[in-house]
Amino acid sequence: MRQVSRCTSRHLHRTDLANLPVWMTENNVNADYANPDGTSNCNPALKFVPDPRGTSPFLAAFRPYLFSQFGKSANQALYHWVYAADTQSGEVDFNTGSTYLSYWVDYWLGQMFPSTPTSPGPDILQLSVTETSSVEILATKNSDGSVVLMIVDHVVHAPTDDNGVGDPRTAIVNVSALGTFSSGTSTTIDKNTNAASGPAAISITPTQKISVTLGGYAVTFLRLKP
Repeated sequence: MRQVSRCTSRHLHRTDLANLPVWMTENNVNADYANPDGTSNCNPALKFVPDPRGTSPFLAAFRPYLFSQFGKSANQALYHWVYAADTQSGEVDFNTGSTYLSYWVDYWLGQMFPSTPTSPGPDILQLSVTETSSVEILATKNSDGSVVLMIVDHVVHAPTDDNGVGDPRTAIVNVSALGTFSSGTSTTIDKNTNAASGPAAISITPTQKISVTLGGYAVTFLRLKP
């Protein structure tokens, strides 16, 4: 991997918009919602049924994959649809205030890839990846020399799956081109993550090649410090 400078969005015809930030202000797994009579807004002949993929382990693959793809395309902000809602769209339950798994997915994206108006975020690193159809990898470098790698298992187990569990995958990350690191942590969000307390960061000993195994729809964040 080698470091490349972060690019900014460019418009082909409007040079006055060359430095205008691009934001994705809404994203969700399913945009359907209930009409006042309980029918589906997208399929009025059917009763609306909440889609649990918005808060299930599926989102641990969907949202980080989206974040990575948009970030690599120079998007500078990614917003969730709504905070307090049901199992289809929420970060927390609007009745109880309890956190869904989706809360922790977005929380850790914010922790690992922070961005503010005065500090627009880390540099995105260029990767050499041997397989991209089932695993998404994003690598960034911070001003203090630390590196964050996000590994996403988004492979579908079967074409007929509806909110399935995905398929296991193992990724070998070679960080030898980035120098040496003295410490690191690994944080995984998957079907085993407690939605009330969230994932725990586990200390790891950095090596030139780091193996990450995911048991289905999931995301692992590796933070390596010099």
